[in-house]
Amino acid sequence: MKFNRKDYTDDDLLHLYRGILKPRMIEEKMLILLRQGKVSKWFSGIGQEAISVGSTLALDPDEYILPLHRNLGVFTCRDIPLDRLFAQFQGKRTGFTKGRDRSFHFGSNEHHIVGMISHLGPQLAVADGIALAEMLDKREKVTLVYSGDGGASEGDFHEALNVAAVWGLPVIFVIENNGYGLSTPSNEQFKCQYFIDKGPAYGIDALQIDGNNVLEVYDTVRQAAYSIRKNPRPMLIEAMTFRMRGHEEASGTKYVPQELFERWSKKDPVENFEKYLLDEKVLTPKLLAAIREEFREEIERGLEVAHNTPMPTPDVKEELADMYAPFIQNVIKPRDSARSERRFVDAISDSLRQSLERYPDLVIMGQDIAEYGGVFKVTEGFVEKFGKERIRNTPLCESAILGIGLGMSIRKKKSVVEMQFADFVSAGFSQIVNNLAKSHYRWGQNADVVVRMPTGAGAAAGPFHSQSNESWFFHTPGLKIVYPSTPYDAKGLLNAAIEDPNPVMFFEHKLLYRSLTETIPDDYYTVEIGRARLAQEGNDFSIITYGMGVHWAKQLLNTMPEVSADILDLRSLLPWDKEAVRQTVTKTGRVIVLHEDTLTGGIGAEIAAWISENCFTQLDGPVVRVGGLDTAIPFAPPLEQEFLPVKRLRERVEALLSF
Repeated sequence: MKFNRKDYTDDDLLHLYRGILKPRMIEEKMLILLRQGKVSKWFSGIGQEAISVGSTLALDPDEYILPLHRNLGVFTCRDIPLDRLFAQFQGKRTGFTKGRDRSFHFGSNEHHIVGMISHLGPQLAVADGIALAEMLDKREKVTLVYSGDGGASEGDFHEALNVAAVWGLPVIFVIENNGYGLSTPSNEQFKCQYFIDKGPAYGIDALQIDGNNVLEVYDTVRQAAYSIRKNPRPMLIEAMTFRMRGHEEASGTKYVPQELFERWSKKDPVENFEKYLLDEKVLTPKLLAAIREEFREEIERGLEVAHNTPMPTPDVKEELADMYAPFIQNVIKPRDSARSERRFVDAISDSLRQSLERYPDLVIMGQDIAEYGGVFKVTEGFVEKFGKERIRNTPLCESAILGIGLGMSIRKKKSVVEMQFADFVSAGFSQIVNNLAKSHYRWGQNADVVVRMPTGAGAAAGPFHSQSNESWFFHTPGLKIVYPSTPYDAKGLLNAAIEDPNPVMFFEHKLLYRSLTETIPDDYYTVEIGRARLAQEGNDFSIITYGMGVHWAKQLLNTMPEVSADILDLRSLLPWDKEAVRQTVTKTGRVIVLHEDTLTGGIGAEIAAWISENCFTQLDGPVVRVGGLDTAIPFAPPLEQEFLPVKRLRERVEALLSF
């Protein structure tokens, strides 16, 4: 291994040596503790330390890094206190996740680190989001994110590199090519020989370096970062290396040919750099011994503090509260009395426009939303008023754009992400349920993202443009779900969702866009999230519903003048208004829960179960659910009408009244 010190001083080289030695010594200690049962799992980075250390020390301390399993050197080079780091490994409360996640699955804004989730790929787009925020704020900063060669097979890798290239984002993508994705060798992961072959296809610069040469890593990343700060653009750096232990210790290494270990052991990044410094007289045996003793004592002190820290005591109230960033909504009333007739779609557009004026750090992202104005023309004219930096057309990459929203939240920005149709959100599902929803619970970082979801059937659009998929997210703590049924609520609730620092799934029924008109305030106002409203009052029974269901219920009751009913419009589905449900159940004693979504596993099932558990003595009949057929949504109008619950609603009402 050849080291080219260029103009680096002895102090520079010693700084690099201290940086690479500490994680090696910690790793050696962790392997002992693993065998003793004092840590439950370990992903070893032995043999790959030069990548983490060299790249971290090459950046400014306030530039964000997004590490993976084998990047212990990122954390040690950012001077994270070892007692807290070891407490994190042991699941102690004094770690960074209060015992809620393990190893490097955490972030620390103080240290400008955003940790991984086990899905690997999603963090690449989060790096894009951080970089976009830095660029919008005119800060000359670089963001660096790692991927393994295996993780680079995921679609998130393509999406993140493609968006970074199209938008010219200042991101360094470091690919740690160690030849294996767990046990799968590179020739079964990708057909190209090297990752630098991918760079030209994305239109970005790509470099390959010796990932075991800490000086080469440091020098390359340092020069790349300097260039990117002055001329923002992404860059791909492929670091060739080798993992000397298993993917994690339990997996072993039997699947790796022994000759690879023999070859790569000669390229050990710590031993080779140490020998070089000794030969250059930069390091002496006495100084080496002193540094090792200093680190040994620091490690032992950190372990003693971590070992003496008790395991966390469960606190249900705290666990539930920490799923969401603290926020108390103060409902905002309009400042003047001016009102106008507005369609549902206009109300959504008004909300976005006024929120963009209210929050200078708000950015809207989505496919075709800029000059074209979106497929439903909700953002028509926005580019002329707010500019393309804030009204951002995106490639077709739902996962990347959702991840970018989280990255922007880390830099204190708000974002609204439009799904062209709610159906397409499945392409970004992991970002929502694993990243946005869990981020605050895991390490205290809120995801200030609203996901707009044009939803619903009735327009003969078939199985992939008509789904009501709110129940997909209803099961996920950490999200909020809002589903208005009127223009007034659409504007006020969308304003409230954008104001809220937590991730909100905002559903908008497409058939209401241009079919429903209401006189609403011209001025900015909000409606309380989590509070239902009585859309109609009666005494014979209650229909609990939301979205289009409110209008179906009203239409039905207009044909049944002999009966009267409460129609409770939930408006918010997560959280939903249990007290309002209790009140209407107590009042009428007969309940129908109605939704457009398929019946099995729908939100109505949860509400019906809650009523049975909490309001059983107030019931005069069974709780009835009415929903869509348990099929995909068909294209032909007669088939679609049969799918929808409108006809079955009348049948179930008549049966309930005769009970």
